[in-house]
Amino acid sequence: MSTPAHSSFNAADSAITDISLADWGRKEIRIAETEMPGLMAVREEFAAQQPLKGARITGSLHMTIQTAVLIETLQALGADVRWASCNIFSTQDHAAAAIAATGTPVFAIKGESLKDYWDYTHKIFEFGPAGSAHEGPNMILDDGGDATMLMHLGKRAEQDISVLANPGSEEEKIVFAAIRAKLAEDATWYSRKSAQIMGVTEETTTGVHRLKEMSAKGTLKFRAINVNDSVTKSKFDNLYGCRESLVDGIKRATDVMVAGKIAVVAGYGDVGKGSAQALRALSAQVWVTEIDPICALQAAMEGYRVVTMEEAAPLADIFVTATGNKDVITYDHMKKMKDQAIVCNIGHFDNEIDVASIEGYQWEEIKPQVDHVIFPDGKRIILLAKGRLVNLGCATGHPSYVMSSSFANQTIAQIELFTRTAD
Repeated sequence: MSTPAHSSFNAADSAITDISLADWGRKEIRIAETEMPGLMAVREEFAAQQPLKGARITGSLHMTIQTAVLIETLQALGADVRWASCNIFSTQDHAAAAIAATGTPVFAIKGESLKDYWDYTHKIFEFGPAGSAHEGPNMILDDGGDATMLMHLGKRAEQDISVLANPGSEEEKIVFAAIRAKLAEDATWYSRKSAQIMGVTEETTTGVHRLKEMSAKGTLKFRAINVNDSVTKSKFDNLYGCRESLVDGIKRATDVMVAGKIAVVAGYGDVGKGSAQALRALSAQVWVTEIDPICALQAAMEGYRVVTMEEAAPLADIFVTATGNKDVITYDHMKKMKDQAIVCNIGHFDNEIDVASIEGYQWEEIKPQVDHVIFPDGKRIILLAKGRLVNLGCATGHPSYVMSSSFANQTIAQIELFTRTAD
């Protein structure tokens, strides 16, 4: 079933931690294949037809063992693939090594800097030399919308550099600088690299929000398939995946006993529902904050206490954000928290928690992705994964079985976009 690791690694066209991890990664890929029957069935059904022959897929999605199975499925169906992670902490280095060992260009290192992250995101668009017929991708497979955003913003900046004038965050400063540097080097890079893009398939809620916003403004330049809202994605991956991977991340990071603690879940969508179930299963007292009245009522009907973050901040022991929104936990909330409160996020971006407001305080690294943030009065909170995805930063993400459905959806969506060009 699995492609054996071999010596096709191209160090000049990849960025990984250590190629010697490839054998370990390959062993775990073989296990994952047995746990991903849906995705493997898609591979078996379509391999002979080669429906993705000629597809050049730019992939921006967590470089995990499960993603390795997705990549090799796309390749088995005929695609040429270049890959980067969509989160600086989510890469499993042995998975990246296993894929890079087969000759696939992979740009993913667990704990990479934001500067490197945006450099790697640029590299996954470089399929051929400048001016060649196939220098850029014709498909994007995205998670969170960063690859899609980069192409759109870069093309706008080619016409009007002032769109990069006012970054709203530290990460925007870095990506804007990366775009400026690329334009100084090659003034039409974004136009050329995106010229043949037929469409994007988007994996997650946050990325779908970005696509809908662009579509509403009339600025979305190519077709998009919303994979996230497929029932066999959102009602399984988002709910049941988070139900297992959230507490895995918290436990690996802190070793705390959850039973008896007050745990607050911010947001009661599919991700929040799974998170709340997991914490309750470990006998935490689970409170929910939610601004949508229907979701809040659902939480109440499930027996959770529905509160505001202002009420919960001084009382709770564990805080989990799961909203897809920003500033869900603010500086004022963190200032009110008790000593040793655990704060983490399972939404896509790190701005659900206002980490920027506490960056100037003393930080004490307990271990990678686990930090004490020390307030002026001596109080400490435990911040996991620096506010980024806790289940991938502090653990290994969702189990293979639930990702089988999500990645089968992604593969079918890629086939649809690539083969139905007239629709």
